[in-house]
Amino acid sequence: MSHLNNTTKQRRFKHLTEMERYQIEILLKEKKKSKEIAVILGKHRRTIEREIARGTVQMLNSDLTYTFRYCADVGHRKYLENGQNKGAGLKIGHDHKLARHIEKRIIQDRYSPDAVIGEIRAKGLEFKTSICTKTLYNYIDKEVFANITNKDLPIKRHKKKGRYHRVRVALKNLKGTSIEQRPKHIENREEYGHWEMDCVVGGKGDSGAVLLVLTERKSREEIIRKMPNRTQSSVKQELDRLERRYGKRFSQKFKTITVDNGPEFLNSSELEGSIIKQGEIRVKVYYAHPYSSGERGSNENGNRLIRRFIPKGTDISNYTAQEIKRIEHWMNNYPRKIHGYKTAKEMAA
Repeated sequence: MSHLNNTTKQRRFKHLTEMERYQIEILLKEKKKSKEIAVILGKHRRTIEREIARGTVQMLNSDLTYTFRYCADVGHRKYLENGQNKGAGLKIGHDHKLARHIEKRIIQDRYSPDAVIGEIRAKGLEFKTSICTKTLYNYIDKEVFANITNKDLPIKRHKKKGRYHRVRVALKNLKGTSIEQRPKHIENREEYGHWEMDCVVGGKGDSGAVLLVLTERKSREEIIRKMPNRTQSSVKQELDRLERRYGKRFSQKFKTITVDNGPEFLNSSELEGSIIKQGEIRVKVYYAHPYSSGERGSNENGNRLIRRFIPKGTDISNYTAQEIKRIEHWMNNYPRKIHGYKTAKEMAA
């Protein structure tokens, strides 16, 4: 039995191959009908009819007349061209509810794409479509959303984390306690109450107002206070207010604070001394090594989040205490990847 006369039943729903198109051309020259060709090739009749229609071209005969004939080469070329134009449709194309949710979170709530997707999964929010973070970034790159571009993203880069190496250099603050003497278990971030503290400054030549930022190492809870200037006395006043606010609970909430060697932190005795119980230490302060911001990494990351609302060079005095409080609230309710997209507020509870 020749190959053309083979009637063995083949698996259906497969695309025609180039060889099968040549077989169709030969069988048509033998005056075979579409139904017969379908049986021979083991294809559906409509598949053969569509292929013949696709590959039929007008040809010039030797007597200068025209005729329509099927050409396997033309049929296969059109098949390949059509295949290049195919592609997966946008998953989000018909899920307008999800698109609106993403736009609101990124534009109004200042979420990163990863935080948006992470929150959806962590909270079990239901939409018709499910996409991953990479797909969302691709959609933004291709400007699929009507209202979102890369300019709306707080940060867009892929940066590998470098390995942390402890730098041993001399302390500027010889009176303070070095981070080297801080209990080792604090590095594990398993116990609540160990904080990092820093100041976020405004622009040069402005009023001099700054933000005092405290970040809890385990939960990433944030406390932000506006100060008139970057001085030791202003920092002490804010810590005094916190001690009065929490009272007996202060020593439980604030077990240690790690700071840099900025001039506003150098007098450790003033920072550590209690105003409620005279002569007692309210919190132990440790000093990081100079030029080692990685030793207060959570604090630095928190400062970057603040910059989404208060860009560098901005006069902080223009922001009210209520506006600063809203930023603090936003940060404590922002889903964190490191916590499985739970918030700092949930982790601190």
